[in-house]
Amino acid sequence: MSLKILKALLFSAFLVNSAYAEESPIAQLKAFLHSSASLSADFKQVSFDKSGNPAQSSVGKFYLSRPGKFRWNYQKPFEQEIVSNGGKVWFYDTDLEQVTVKKLDDSLGSTPALLLTGQVDIEEKFKLEEQGSEDQMNWVKLSPKNEESGFKYILIGLNAGQLGGMELSDNFGQLTRIYFSNIQINPALDDSLFNFKAPKGIDVFEN
Repeated sequence: MSLKILKALLFSAFLVNSAYAEESPIAQLKAFLHSSASLSADFKQVSFDKSGNPAQSSVGKFYLSRPGKFRWNYQKPFEQEIVSNGGKVWFYDTDLEQVTVKKLDDSLGSTPALLLTGQVDIEEKFKLEEQGSEDQMNWVKLSPKNEESGFKYILIGLNAGQLGGMELSDNFGQLTRIYFSNIQINPALDDSLFNFKAPKGIDVFEN
């Protein structure tokens, strides 16, 4: 690669980063939600107890397809699946051998992925506040306008205009942080990925 081409690429990267730097974190969040019809990523989730100590760490794969479809595949330390499609969310715990089914509107306190599905008008449902930069991400705080939502706030972290992390604080004092990596924006995802069918012999509880 010639020095001239390398300089051109570096200059282009500088312009892209400068463009994101000029946009406010709230504008970056809106642009991300508007432009990403689908997404896949690896994730690490850490839950903290009321004292702020890490209580459990999980890793897995996350998939998103708008509108209204997502899948969390928890791989370690325990296998779990959370699948959203057709206005419902399935929570499958392989160890307990049971599935819990909820309406999508009732599941916001259980999974922050609902915010990313296009099913929620964030400006109608939340108060948005910029929180500055941390861990190389710009953070936006979403505080629910409905006091009965089941959680205190959700933080969304953006890295160069793309999803980098999330944090959820519920009304029971539990804090959950999620960090995303190996993110692919607008990949081709098969619809069957978001179709959940309970295995034979598994107890299914529907609310």
